[in-house]
Amino acid sequence: MKLYELGAADAARAIAAGEIGSEQLVQACLERIRDVEPSVQAWQFVDERHALAQAVARDAARAAGEPCGPLHGVPVGVKDIVDTDDMPTEDGTVLHAGRTPDRDATVVAMLRAAGAVIVGKTVTTELATYTPGKTRNPHDPSRTPGGSSSGSAAAVAAGMVPLALGTQTNGSVIRPAAYCGVYGFKPSRGLVPRGGILKLSPTLDAVGMFARGLDDIALMAEQLTGDDERDPDTRPRARLPFATTLAAEPPLPPRLAFVRTPAWPRADASTREAFAELTAALGADIEEVELPGSLEAAWDWHRTIMEAEMAAHLDLEWQRGREQLSPALQQQLERGRAVTALAYQQARAAIAPLRRGFEELFSRVDAIVTPATTGTAPPVATTGDPVFCTLWSLAGMPAITLPLMRGDDGLPLGVQLVGEHGRDARLLRNARWLERRLQAAS
Repeated sequence: MKLYELGAADAARAIAAGEIGSEQLVQACLERIRDVEPSVQAWQFVDERHALAQAVARDAARAAGEPCGPLHGVPVGVKDIVDTDDMPTEDGTVLHAGRTPDRDATVVAMLRAAGAVIVGKTVTTELATYTPGKTRNPHDPSRTPGGSSSGSAAAVAAGMVPLALGTQTNGSVIRPAAYCGVYGFKPSRGLVPRGGILKLSPTLDAVGMFARGLDDIALMAEQLTGDDERDPDTRPRARLPFATTLAAEPPLPPRLAFVRTPAWPRADASTREAFAELTAALGADIEEVELPGSLEAAWDWHRTIMEAEMAAHLDLEWQRGREQLSPALQQQLERGRAVTALAYQQARAAIAPLRRGFEELFSRVDAIVTPATTGTAPPVATTGDPVFCTLWSLAGMPAITLPLMRGDDGLPLGVQLVGEHGRDARLLRNARWLERRLQAAS
């Protein structure tokens, strides 16, 4: 195995044991970036000297006997809507070109406290919306990596870094992870703080993460839970024991529900066939559950909330430079500005009953299995359809996509697993069980 292929958990153990140095690992990742970045274009900003200086400092601290954090010396990419006080954060728009924050986002401060090395800023779509950036899918440069966390997913998939931060308002973690064939995790709303991150829709925005294995997702997630004075949805809490829970066997085999959702007609033939094979392989371990037809309104509720809040939080950009925004974003903001107060309040009021309805389902099942995307990655002119993510983003429930399948074209096809709100560590444990169950069946 090449050094840049090391997962985060293995790398952290090797660095703590003195088997490798952070400088070695970061240098290997930088060399990998130089090799594949011309075709993948995952990065908005990388300063090699600064990344190596962080790594050297981590090695010196370890040599001096200072405590090593859980991510000591491990390289991480950060989506370019997440503030870093030592690097630009330009939010994927010319309107913010050259912007350099004077304070880290809360999650970046948490990563640094855990010992991580921030390698650089990964490409985001325009203001984390739908207009594609420069990034290409590492499996096929003619295909999209998804969005809006395009660069983060592609950087992890291409072996440039073992971990990366992203965000999701609709499908911006789950979709690119699925297209790029990596693990993408969107935690429960309120679990991971959002202070210092571009605010699009506070009702829906979530921080997410990318890795090449569940152990690495658990390791990163465990460092990022906590309270944040800048995020009113968070509260003081003990850190969830993601790694310990993931390592434990479930007391009983999880009960899984296959949920097509009202979006099922938009799944392509290859996806439908793949999920038919998946449910057949799981046999009695999975049951199909049909959601009520009334839930079709959830997609409208999500759009109403998202576009109204985007219009409010991007009002300065609209007023000062709307002509420099893409036509697609201009149309979104125009629709958002037209949303009535009544429609907005009605849509927000629907969230709590929606979540309560799923709590009833989770009284008899442990996790929901559903597609992550309508199919494999489409051409680069689009970032793909987030329709299979919308419901879970609206409800604020945790979701993870697993790179378990391939489409007819040989490209990755993700399996999305959704858990009960607040049961994030258990969701990862159920995801590991599902992986092993399918491996045993193959």
